[in-house]
Amino acid sequence: MTSQSPVYPAENMSMAHPFDPLTPGEIAKAAQIVHKALPGKSPNFRVITLQEPRKSEMIPFLEKEHFGQSQISRPVRTARVQVTVRGDSGAIEMIELFVDIHSASVIKKEHLAGKHPYIDSAYMQAAEKACRADPRVQAEIEKLKLPLDAMVVIEPWAYATDGMSEMTERTTMCYFYMRLLDHLDANYYAYPLELCAEVSEQLEVTKIYHLPSSESEKTREDARPYEHGKIHPTEMSEYHPDLRPPPRTTTKPYQVIQPEGPSFKTDGNLLSWEKWTMRVGFNYREGLTLHDIRYDNRSLFYRLSLSEMFVPYGDPRSPYPRKGAFDLGNDGAGINANNLQLGCDCLGTIKYFDGWHNTSSGEPVKLPNVVCCHEQDDGILWKHTNHRTQNAVVTRSRILVLQTIITVSNYEYIFAFHFSQDASIHYEVRATGILSTCPINLDDTVSYGTIVAPGVLAPYHQHLFSLRIDPEIEGTTNSLQVEESHALPVDNKNPFGVGYTTKSKIIDQEGGLDLDFTTNRSFKIINEDKINPITGTPVGFKLNPCYSQMLLAHPGSYHAKRSEFGAHAVWITRYEDDEVFPAGRHTMQSSGGEGISSVIEQRKKDGNSNVRNEDIVIWHTFGSTHNPRIEDWPVMPSEKMVVGLKPINFFSGNPGLDVAVSTQERNKSVLVEDGAGARAKACCRL
Repeated sequence: MTSQSPVYPAENMSMAHPFDPLTPGEIAKAAQIVHKALPGKSPNFRVITLQEPRKSEMIPFLEKEHFGQSQISRPVRTARVQVTVRGDSGAIEMIELFVDIHSASVIKKEHLAGKHPYIDSAYMQAAEKACRADPRVQAEIEKLKLPLDAMVVIEPWAYATDGMSEMTERTTMCYFYMRLLDHLDANYYAYPLELCAEVSEQLEVTKIYHLPSSESEKTREDARPYEHGKIHPTEMSEYHPDLRPPPRTTTKPYQVIQPEGPSFKTDGNLLSWEKWTMRVGFNYREGLTLHDIRYDNRSLFYRLSLSEMFVPYGDPRSPYPRKGAFDLGNDGAGINANNLQLGCDCLGTIKYFDGWHNTSSGEPVKLPNVVCCHEQDDGILWKHTNHRTQNAVVTRSRILVLQTIITVSNYEYIFAFHFSQDASIHYEVRATGILSTCPINLDDTVSYGTIVAPGVLAPYHQHLFSLRIDPEIEGTTNSLQVEESHALPVDNKNPFGVGYTTKSKIIDQEGGLDLDFTTNRSFKIINEDKINPITGTPVGFKLNPCYSQMLLAHPGSYHAKRSEFGAHAVWITRYEDDEVFPAGRHTMQSSGGEGISSVIEQRKKDGNSNVRNEDIVIWHTFGSTHNPRIEDWPVMPSEKMVVGLKPINFFSGNPGLDVAVSTQERNKSVLVEDGAGARAKACCRL
């Protein structure tokens, strides 16, 4: 650290809860310890993040915390630090260190040979600059004979392994676009160019070629002039209001007002609302994480997070098979989280949570407003009208929303946990942003993409997410029960052929499972040792999956090898502290063989894959097969995907029954007068 580095009081660090992200002081202290551990080196700090305590330490800690008992000891605050340094041979090496913050000691140090850290925006900018400055690239741009006022935009992409190149050193793919308007927010994706370049770890251009522009064409060494007929009216492809006609004026203001303030409370990262309590976490890779989730002080989930996301493109022409982005493992949801703004991304009475990351020199850097917390009306929670008396009882649903938004190059993803008064949880993903485009001849089409503007192809692609569910249903010993609904045979017991029943089995071994809507296949996380006194069945929570197509790439492809979780919709594994990412810890230019399926196969060989009545983890793969529409251009309306977690035989009845009924006196709704003398009526009669 430099002498100008701020000093953070040690006493503030000791107050952090074991689940809390590293404080700025802890980040700075971890960097100081690593500097001392690497004498003579100039480490480039890529990651300084919390290494969460082992569950075996946390469970007794949490039990004492919830019973108000004094803690004799606390789990050690440990930082996981990744740096890159120049080795003795001159090559860039990646080193990972685990640092005990309190004792100022390095617990473990490992050289991660052949691995690469997440995408560094500074490095990508350097790759773009090197590419632009290369005389050969400049000469190829000249050959395109672009319009005089064109400004070339270079967009670096991580190289997704296609088996054609050696991956021990980082390679960056640079795709070229042009901007015709003198406005920094002009949509350059509307003008993809046929030029492409590869940049080495040493920031040298190693290869230049020209992209195919028809279905049968391959990459070329020779340039051809840009087709000026592809230039089209601004209104077709611009999204920014500065470059668009005036917006519609028909939408009246809509304001969310809570005159008595919010119903939730926060104490640091501890959040309580209605009968819910949880701890809010945040890290560079997963972004928002939730810990120790309880309802009415009954344990439900130890940890919830989006653990990975893979975006494979379906254009088979070289070099497009190299477009396969792990937006968490390669880029980082936390690093790319938006600074959310009042009145824009979240409405109502808002609580923001900040995140902290680090600079390349190890200084803490604040990521402001990366999570917003607020309440929303969610329609009717339950209602019944007695048809004999015509008396109606209606209760409106209020939900607590924890939302974060990330921008990864052209796409935006909106991630939100919704907590309901009936003890259910919904995880919602919305995809928006701009399509990634490539050039195509004016008179050509392809079978794996959509033409969205003259000479602009939006290739087919998928978005596959992995929601990691670490259950603690009334304890850490849980099982996964698969239930199906089947018609009963027509016989003496079912003479009219209307009967059906359910068939269930409990999964014994680790593995992947598929969805089946024809049998209404459902997945229940249960505690076999806790029996509901009324139903006589184990208490549990049911996974309501988001029905999605799984990975379309061939099982032998590198897309499939690198994203093993994309083969099945539901996975069950034994809990292991270090198993958090279903595609492996290091996805950058990975070749596969490190994901969830490989881990399961290894444990099967070791004879250690039992998951019944064990500490288990459920992973749900879901997403979108995105075959673009013209309506997705120039910016895509959000596409929504929802996963549910609902109590099943966990309570003795409807847990939302005690929510107050909805009344006009409380809600103060306003009647729109239609000129016919209408007057407001009460919303229900009791």
